[in-house]
Amino acid sequence: MIKQLETRCRQFLQGLQTSDTAHDIDHIERVVKLATYLCKQEEGKLEVVAPAAWLHDCVSLPKNHPRRRQASSLAAEKAIDFLKSIAYPTHYLSEIHHAIEAHSYSAGIKPTSLEAKIVQDADRIDALGAIGISRCIQVGASLQRTLYCDVDPMCEARQPDDSRYTIDHFFTKLLNIADTVHTDAAKREAEQRSQYMKAYLAQLSHELEPSR
Repeated sequence: MIKQLETRCRQFLQGLQTSDTAHDIDHIERVVKLATYLCKQEEGKLEVVAPAAWLHDCVSLPKNHPRRRQASSLAAEKAIDFLKSIAYPTHYLSEIHHAIEAHSYSAGIKPTSLEAKIVQDADRIDALGAIGISRCIQVGASLQRTLYCDVDPMCEARQPDDSRYTIDHFFTKLLNIADTVHTDAAKREAEQRSQYMKAYLAQLSHELEPSR
């Protein structure tokens, strides 16, 4: 069932148009891979985790979209409609809906099931490490934000403002993610990736020092 689901989900997602390259099919496949790993580690229900991971971003709105906070709820509704259309077992649908709705950082919905926690953890971990740095810069460029504040790039004497500076997003969100994941396996991975990001910031600060 899971193999058939994978094929149908990939076909469904490839038929959707999106200009959000940070939430493209590559992002989704990374989240699926990590969620599957976490599911096995935590002994969750793959029948819930797999479709939720595949479809969690089937509605993806830009970071500056006025309905950004509602994107996960819209994705959950669209995902359930799709799963019904392929006759996915109905007794999993409620749990899948919750897992998709709760995955979003901006939605602020607390996951109440192990499976929802796994999907949320997998999605958040993809915002960390080398991939996370790349995605952060990618999003900032798409929104035409300046990479860093030339006066105080590491926010040492000012409040971070990630609506203006891409690097500020590390301080407003990314470096806090490791404290928000739920499962033990996710905590280990998030901490390792966070250390990599801190090393990147240290190197960036070093390279910018001569110009300050």
